[in-house]
Amino acid sequence: MLNEIKENINCVFDRDPAAQTVFEVITAYPGFHAILIHRISHYCWQSGFRWLGRFISHLGRFLTGIEIHPGAKIGRRFFIDHGMGVVIGETAEIGDDCTLYHGVTLGGTSWNKGKRHPTLCNGVVVGAGAKVLGPIEIGEGARIGSNSVVLKAVPAGSTVVGIPARAIEPKAKTTVIPCDPAAEQLHFDAYGTTVNMRDPVAHVINHMLEHIHCLDQQIDAMKKALNESGIQYVDKPMPEMDDYERDRLDEI
Repeated sequence: MLNEIKENINCVFDRDPAAQTVFEVITAYPGFHAILIHRISHYCWQSGFRWLGRFISHLGRFLTGIEIHPGAKIGRRFFIDHGMGVVIGETAEIGDDCTLYHGVTLGGTSWNKGKRHPTLCNGVVVGAGAKVLGPIEIGEGARIGSNSVVLKAVPAGSTVVGIPARAIEPKAKTTVIPCDPAAEQLHFDAYGTTVNMRDPVAHVINHMLEHIHCLDQQIDAMKKALNESGIQYVDKPMPEMDDYERDRLDEI
């Protein structure tokens, strides 16, 4: 138990540059407190003292703002940063070296008994406000962007963002902005995102705009060929975009 407490303290220093001293972590980090309380409540739950486990969990929620069901299975070196509003359901399973930020929900989508909460494999990072719902598996080393809603399994090593969450691809190597060296060494990205991630929706819209531009060029070439062959083509007026629409298009 003592070794596990030391591991939990060390992982705070590894993943939170704001941590100053061991005393500060022990006395002023609700994520650290929530994990210790959960270990006790989970032991009571596993030993058959389920009301006691629930009551201890309830006290932990009151003290830390983090709600972890005593039935949830949590691995080693688990870190909850800030923590307020985190909810972890009864059948959730979390592997080693995982990180959750504030507002994260590991919830269920069914009222049926049995496995109904997600499984996080080792090294998963879940960004602030993200919702991971249902008995799905988040693969090892996966990243979930802030405020994403994940309803399907996530492959190992991938990053997902959006509502519903979609996998993204890094930009071309020529445009990648290097991440922080310390973060890269720890294989860790704050809030489950990187500065070089691509918005999948904007990516699709950009491809659609490129396709429309190509179609416009082809239509212009066809009109020119018709006019040169003696067939007069008369242009019809097209709807104009207002300033708001142009601004939104520029943002994309």
